[in-house]
Formats: sequence, structure tokens, C-alpha cells
Amino acid sequence: MNERNLLTGQDLLAGLGQQLVALAAESPALEKLFSAFSRELTRRGLPVWRAQLGLEVLHPEESGWMLIWLDEQLATRERKRSEVLGQQLYTNSPTWVVDTTDQPFRKSLEDGPQSMELLEELRQQGATDYVMFPLPFFDKQRTAVTSFATQRPGGFTEDEIAALYQAAKLFSPYAERHVLRRMTIDLLDTYIGHRSGRRITDGQIELGQIDYIEAAIWLTDLRGFTRYSEQAPIAEVIGSLNAWLGPMVKVIEEHGGEVLKFIGDSVLASFAAGDHGGRQGACRQALAAATAFRAAIDKLNARREAEGQRSLHFGLGLHVGEVAYGNIGAATRLDFTVIGPAVNRAARLQELTKKLGEPIVISTDFAADAAVELRDLGLHSLRDVAGEQRIFAPPQP
Repeated sequence: MNERNLLTGQDLLAGLGQQLVALAAESPALEKLFSAFSRELTRRGLPVWRAQLGLEVLHPEESGWMLIWLDEQLATRERKRSEVLGQQLYTNSPTWVVDTTDQPFRKSLEDGPQSMELLEELRQQGATDYVMFPLPFFDKQRTAVTSFATQRPGGFTEDEIAALYQAAKLFSPYAERHVLRRMTIDLLDTYIGHRSGRRITDGQIELGQIDYIEAAIWLTDLRGFTRYSEQAPIAEVIGSLNAWLGPMVKVIEEHGGEVLKFIGDSVLASFAAGDHGGRQGACRQALAAATAFRAAIDKLNARREAEGQRSLHFGLGLHVGEVAYGNIGAATRLDFTVIGPAVNRAARLQELTKKLGEPIVISTDFAADAAVELRDLGLHSLRDVAGEQRIFAPPQP
């Protein structure tokens, strides 16, 4: 037995905690920190050929991500939630064992072919031993593991296993800090939008903290929704509502807009002029999004009608102007949104779509800034707005 194997786990890791503090200060990104951590383990004599960090987040589409350090190179893999939970790749894996037992998992790979796909893949690449540890996160509901594999004949010694387990515990707080930040950002993005979420994480959380911005305003409503929701089963109504909202959110985000609020079957969104090089850019992107949304709904309705389902029709008002963007509400319950006359005008335009039989109507200000060919619908009155207003619509599809 050589001198290295006589060292205890504690000796192998002397000073690692202080090094992690310094490394985290130099490389706050989790990818860089995990690479430096894995490299440091090998420098200390631990025969690590492959290290992996597996973390689950709280996101409606993403399950989480893995960082894989192999031969001094780091790879990042993100997994869709639908690809992981309940799938055989997960249920027949070391991760599943550790998740369900909250105990380390170790397997020698020198005893022939392995029943777990990952272990067999590593064995064929020359790995001789594999160990996975649960990370001691406060939140035990989601996957948080790290694993190590070696190619050294005979695998890891017991002292090396002890050292790797202790190293995982030392690294755990840094991993949990990144997971919590990622979850915070993901949840804010999902529930209130990326732009608003970024402002909140940057510290704009005080009641009345407002910015005044120029923006194109989008306000849309699903036609006949009240009557439909009174007559149809609630599950069918929710399904139809989600089928309508899905393509809308997609085109708004693809064109640089932000959904600010779902109000029953109504949607408020904005295209900030500052994000699009000015009011003209914001209006053109909002109009392009509206046109794409109309086309998407036409395709959706063709499919729904073929399946014997109710068609979905909408009214959309587009206006542009200055809005107050920030926190309103009460000290203990805030809403991050836009308010102002421009929002009110968009709402009145949306009401006008029903009278005019047009799915999309556009204000004079919006038309002037968009500076594209539109149909002139003439002068019309808007509720609570003085005088008649000239109204426009996109060209016929």
C-alpha cells in the first residue's frame, strides 16, 4: 500500500474549505467553480477521472441540469422535465437510488456488464469504480447529487471515498446557492416575465417605485368567453384558454415583448421602446407579433373545427405611449405592471374590435410610429375618450 492510501480523508482535504471560499470569489459561475473544484481534487491525489453535479430546479419545462467534468473538460446538459420524471433512464439510475434513499450509492465496475445504462457506458469507457453522494441541501424535495468515477484498477480506496464524501459536503452550499438563485429567476420569469423579474432581483421592490417608459401596449380578449365558461365544463374551458394563450405568449416573446398580466381571458403585454431602438421598432415588433398570432389562431381554429371543437376568436387593441412601469399595490402585496392612459386607450381599442368586427385595431399614434401600410377604418368614438379617433387595422391576410 503506497503512502497516498495511508492518508485519511481528512488529510486529503486539508484546507479545501478555505480554497473553495477563494475559488468562489474568483469564479462565481457554477460551471467554473465545479471545474476548479474537480481539478483541485485530482491535484490532491484523488484518482477522479469523471465528476458530475446533478441539480434539479423548479421550472415548468426544465427539470434541471448536469455538469460533467471529464478529462479536464466540462460539459453542461439540461434536461426537459418531460424527459426525466417517470422515465426508465431515471428510474434505473444511481440518481433514482440516491433520491429515494438519501444515502450514498457505490458500485464497482470491474465485475462485468452493468444493468444501469449509465454505469455500463462508463464501464465501457474504462471506469472501474463509481460513487454518488446526496448533497445536504436544506430542500430535500429535488435532486441534488454529485458523483465521481475512476479508471484506476481496483477503484477508490475507503479513505478516498470518505474524502470524496466530505468534499461533496464542502461543495454543497455553493451548489445550493446557485440552485436557489436559478429557481428565483426562473419563477419570476415564469410568473411575471423576464424584464420585470430582472428589475425585482435587481432590487426594485418598494411600493411606488416607478419608471416612466415609452412602450407599445397590447391588450387582447377572448370573444364570448363569459358565455362559453357558463355553459361548458370547466376542464374544457381551461383547455381552450390554454390553447389560445400558448401561441399568444410564444409570438409576444419571440418578438421581444413581455406578457405582464393574465386577467381572466384578457392579456396585457408591452413592447418597451428602449428594447427595440425606439417607438417605431416597438410598434413594428408588436404589429408583427399580432400578425403572427392571427395566423396561428387561424391554424388552431382549423384544427379545432376538424375535431368538432369550438373556434376561438379574439379582439386585440394596439396603442403606444408613455406608461408608468413598476410597483403598485400595498406594502405586503405588490404587483409589477404598467399603468397609464396608454393602457386605457389599448383597452378601449380592444372593446372597439367587437363593434367593427375586426380582430386587431390600431390607434393613430401606433400607426404613425409603425409607419407601415395599414387599412384606414375611419373615425370612431372610444369610451371615455374625448372626440373621435381615427382607427386602423392590419392588411387583410
